[in-house]
Amino acid sequence: MNFWITQLFNGFSYGALIFLLAMGLSLIFGVMQVINVTHGTYFLVGTYVGLTILMTTGNFYLAMLGGALVIALVGILIERFFLRRLRGNDLGQVLITFGFVLLLQDAILLIWGPDPKLMAEPKSISFTANIGGFTFPSYRLFVIAVAAAVAAGLWLFENKTKFGSAVRAAVDDVEMASGMGVDVPRVFTVVFGLGAFLAGLGGVLSGPWLGLQYGLDLEILPYAFVVVIVGGMGSLKGAVLASLIVGLVDNFGKGFFPEFAYFTLFLPMAVILAVRPQGLFGRTL
Repeated sequence: MNFWITQLFNGFSYGALIFLLAMGLSLIFGVMQVINVTHGTYFLVGTYVGLTILMTTGNFYLAMLGGALVIALVGILIERFFLRRLRGNDLGQVLITFGFVLLLQDAILLIWGPDPKLMAEPKSISFTANIGGFTFPSYRLFVIAVAAAVAAGLWLFENKTKFGSAVRAAVDDVEMASGMGVDVPRVFTVVFGLGAFLAGLGGVLSGPWLGLQYGLDLEILPYAFVVVIVGGMGSLKGAVLASLIVGLVDNFGKGFFPEFAYFTLFLPMAVILAVRPQGLFGRTL
């Protein structure tokens, strides 16, 4: 029983981390129809920026906020000065975001070097929690709590604010939203910045868990795309459910069939898309 509880917990906690990365990508994909292949690199650069802030200030929570804000600013600048000029040019958007992957990877090598690095957990949550007779790393519980708080905040933002209504309108129909007076360029900038913020936040949170390793961005990005495709573009509840599915399937797949890890991850995606091509909660086109 302890084995199964541990595997379930590991799957849920990893799914929570994937959610932070994938939700930002889902927003960008759903609202702007941009296939942003730079998103995984935002995640990794956020980790390195967070490490630098942590080493400078000694405050992990400040590193979380600072890393996320720096990546949000990078995302806003890229959207404002590059992607906005390529609206409607899908191939151009893919090429330029891939170009920024290479640029940011070179920046990582130049600033932080190629060697793997470690980030320490904050001492305030660096202990083992005992729940119902089972022990769990408190840091992973913290990651789950942050992901839950982000999901709740996004739900309130989408459903209880005027700007959130504008975002939902843009997801449904950009041209109609523009015709109704929605400032679509401003929505695009905010959504892109928010998506980058979430990627940076997830990156910093991954530091004490996954470590900092050059190339991790391209390893983790496919998981985010699976969540977006399975959950449905721009869908919050779809991203939550799909992240949990991906976390659990990946964890149990690596535990029982390590040689078929990617197969066990992508097979459920293929089955779901065969039944619902728009994803679990995506709108029917």
